[in-house]
Amino acid sequence: MGGYYRKHLVGPDLQRVYALASPRIRRYLRAEIQNVIDRVRGSDRVLEMGCGYGRVLGEIAPHVGRAVGIDIARGNLRSAASYLRAHRNCDLALMNAAQLGFWDEQFDATICVQNGISAFGVNRSRLIAEAVRVTREGGRILFSTYSPRIWQDRLEWFRSQARAGLIGALDESRTKDGTIACRDGLRLPAASAQEFRALFDRQGQPAQIREIDRSSVFAEVLKRESPVHHRRPDPVPRANRRSPGGTPSARPR
Repeated sequence: MGGYYRKHLVGPDLQRVYALASPRIRRYLRAEIQNVIDRVRGSDRVLEMGCGYGRVLGEIAPHVGRAVGIDIARGNLRSAASYLRAHRNCDLALMNAAQLGFWDEQFDATICVQNGISAFGVNRSRLIAEAVRVTREGGRILFSTYSPRIWQDRLEWFRSQARAGLIGALDESRTKDGTIACRDGLRLPAASAQEFRALFDRQGQPAQIREIDRSSVFAEVLKRESPVHHRRPDPVPRANRRSPGGTPSARPR
């Protein structure tokens, strides 16, 4: 699935997706961002997994010391560098969210919003484990997905994306029960509260579940000392590290 987004919805096309949002979807997106700001405000270093063109990172940057965004698509990072040029406290890196190139416990908060747990198309347990690994003890981890209450609005949003040619035509027979399915292979199920709890429990990190604006479901963790041993990864290659200004950025430390 991450390959689908990297191929079909990168940079300007991804921005068009949000331009098609209805007033209700815009309210959902705004409420989701506001909840993130409220939870990470004052943090020194914050990581966003799957930053896209910088939509969320640009909103939280004024409220934190340093905002770091990673994405698997170079086109997204190029767009983000332009979109975030006014924010000198942002860094960007080309990186797989399920195999982060950061040392353990580098961030005060790690976020993965708007159903990234599904959209990335990676192993969900690995994704959660990496978020836990790079967040310091006592730090905050936030994941979000769609609430079932916003299903009809979400469905109409994806139909509008299909009509605009941004994604394949919806397979209406398989689009149901919280899952968007397209005829070109895109499949986006919403994670459940029960799944979030189970995934974080496996990491020894109990999650609190909250619904925001009757539109998004957040799993929030205040990281405990982890009983799971994590290996420190190899350093991120310098060529894959960029700041919005276009110069290589230091790996957060």
